[in-house]
Amino acid sequence: MDDKMIGRSIRRLEDARFLMGRGRYVDDIGEANALHGHVLRSPHAHARIKRIDVSPATSVAGVHAVYTHADLAAEGLGHMPCLAAVKPMIVPPRPALADGRVRHVGDPVAFVVADSAEAAREAAELIEVDYEALDAVVDGIAALAPDAPAIWPEVPGNLVYHVQRGDADTVAKAMAEAAHVVEVEVMNNRIIVTPIEPRSGIARYDAATSAMDLELTGQGVHGIRRQLAEFIFKLPLDRVRVHAPDVGGGFGMKNFLYPEWILLLFAARRLGRPVRWLADRAEEFVMGAQGRDIAATAKLGLAADGRLLALDVKMVANLGAYLSGNGPGASVVAASTAQGGVYDIPAIAVDIRGALSNTVPVDAYRGAGKPEANYIIERAIEAAARQLGRDPAELRRQNLIASFPHRTALGMAIDSGGFVANLDAAVARADAKGFAARRAAAKARGRLLGIGVACFLETSRGAPNEGAEVRFEGDGKVMVAVGTESNGQGHETAFAQIAADRLGVPIEAIRYVQADTGQVKSGAGHGGARSMHMGGAAVVKAIDATLAKARTLAAHLLQASESELVFADGRFSVLGSDRAIALPVLARSAEDPANLPDGMTPDPAGGLGEHVMNMTDVFTFPSGCHVAEVEIDPETGATALVRYTAVDDYGRLINPLLTEGQVQGGVTQGIGQAMVEHTVYDSSSGQLLSGSLMDYALPRADDLPPFDIELIERPTLANPLGVKGSGQAGCIAAPQTVMAAILDALRPAGVEALDMPATPERVWRALREAERR
Repeated sequence: MDDKMIGRSIRRLEDARFLMGRGRYVDDIGEANALHGHVLRSPHAHARIKRIDVSPATSVAGVHAVYTHADLAAEGLGHMPCLAAVKPMIVPPRPALADGRVRHVGDPVAFVVADSAEAAREAAELIEVDYEALDAVVDGIAALAPDAPAIWPEVPGNLVYHVQRGDADTVAKAMAEAAHVVEVEVMNNRIIVTPIEPRSGIARYDAATSAMDLELTGQGVHGIRRQLAEFIFKLPLDRVRVHAPDVGGGFGMKNFLYPEWILLLFAARRLGRPVRWLADRAEEFVMGAQGRDIAATAKLGLAADGRLLALDVKMVANLGAYLSGNGPGASVVAASTAQGGVYDIPAIAVDIRGALSNTVPVDAYRGAGKPEANYIIERAIEAAARQLGRDPAELRRQNLIASFPHRTALGMAIDSGGFVANLDAAVARADAKGFAARRAAAKARGRLLGIGVACFLETSRGAPNEGAEVRFEGDGKVMVAVGTESNGQGHETAFAQIAADRLGVPIEAIRYVQADTGQVKSGAGHGGARSMHMGGAAVVKAIDATLAKARTLAAHLLQASESELVFADGRFSVLGSDRAIALPVLARSAEDPANLPDGMTPDPAGGLGEHVMNMTDVFTFPSGCHVAEVEIDPETGATALVRYTAVDDYGRLINPLLTEGQVQGGVTQGIGQAMVEHTVYDSSSGQLLSGSLMDYALPRADDLPPFDIELIERPTLANPLGVKGSGQAGCIAAPQTVMAAILDALRPAGVEALDMPATPERVWRALREAERR
């Protein structure tokens, strides 16, 4: 492969238009004659709807329609599906508008369509709903208690699944024989996902063709289209188009079908006019899919010399009031791939229960199950080191997987890695040897200093299989259409680098197309750090197929055999002669069937190009070791992150600058979960107490130290690019690293356990309780 572009840290091509205000987001799109929608939402966490009177709203000037569940049911609209591969599982019905009962604050009750957003909101406030409040439960473990309020009659005990993975008998035997058994209880706290751009959409309906069009801020347009067509409107796929312009962040929560997408299309079809909707931040807090919320108990069995023998994990996943599209997949499918992390653990057993509660539905959030699994094993091995009196880094080093390929106790085949080298490099880079002196200096200032070393293993793939198309266009550009989707990662640049490299054309000649079911033939979208592994490999295969066709055509036009041709710098040349032909010329020649050799059929799309499916379900395994240092003021609990070091392996790097940006963003979100982000529901009423950015904290720039990041390239053979995926890794690594540092700082004061987020108030309380003991 020609490496003139791949491996270069070039700045993002898309940044020019973003920085100059030429980005195109949904709310930027003008739509003539469009109406505006507003959703009336439940103020109760759990209530029976005794009566709805929409007549006061319909009398407001400018209101065109007010819809309730009865209107949707009258047209036979289906329920929103849960497609997670978890069996057995009970999936309660989820209509787009509440059917007789609301089950979380923010549950959609009615949809108002008016000439303006203001008129729609004013009318919605006039709708009269008579609620009978019911008891609510917001905690996953509490929801499974025998006396918990019943959320769905279809779901006895609020338990939608109970799944076991691994070999429980072997684990029990190993635990019985272990010299040491360490048990920890950890909580992976619930996260409110807050991309800069809130959800927004515009629906259009063409009465002449009965075609639906939904333009939205989303991440998985082919999947959303399939659910809309197959489950909701029961239409052929080709009658529904879903597409996204620029998307201002997603982190997983924009991958899914939401009630608003159904309501927009329903209203546009009913009214014969475009209908648009833009969520405000308060709506996103009570309706956008939330993340994590998994309570776990882990037992770790060790031999006398510190070798890990077995891991037994019991998890309760709080899934919210409904099963979101892939909600159960994070806790069951994805988490199981990463249980045990980077450690050689001969026996692992996992018991997972999924609970419904009166909270916002939970689904995949950056990492989606892998952060939870890594957090469990890292907190357990940290506790084991303290209990055995071992250095935590050394106990980790002793148990790291050191030879490859390696098959884990849960069946994952890890092809390659440098787990020991990652740890050694991170510890050295972070100057762990100098920590004692730094701790003494902090103590002299009245501060508590702590250091945390932790590892991570990502299991990167997301959905299996991916498609890509490469096509030379009449203007000399090369279209690269990929079924993966960017919401800020820089795909427009990275995919262009791959295509320019392999085709030998300038990067400016590449036109990147994504997130449009009308232009991209197939796609599994964003998620699972899959874009370069799955989508990049698909692009390579599409280019190779295009070049194979081009070689045959070039040989015909140059009157040479294919074996005589050399391809370089975007042109085929005949060895030993001055005869040559460039790809754009070949593409124009391919448009005329008279130029084609015998046996080559004209491409229905015209020109030169190929669509290829990359059919693979192989995982890759990004990994690394991170080191954090924190300084705590024991009088106030204020905790400052003062140093952060990361040594990571993401395989071959297409663009190291973009990769480092992804790591920085992921680490920041992981730090946010560890230190400040806290979703709080009132345990009696079910009200969301952290319902705005006044009450829900996000990490800010001044909360972060300068990141010291080293990227080590260890290419994988799992795909032709050798890439492993970097989009989620920082979020997987940071929580346990930061918490290890905080607990290391607090242990001299007698604090042995603390859950995320380690807010100043929580740290202060832990210190005061330790003083009283």
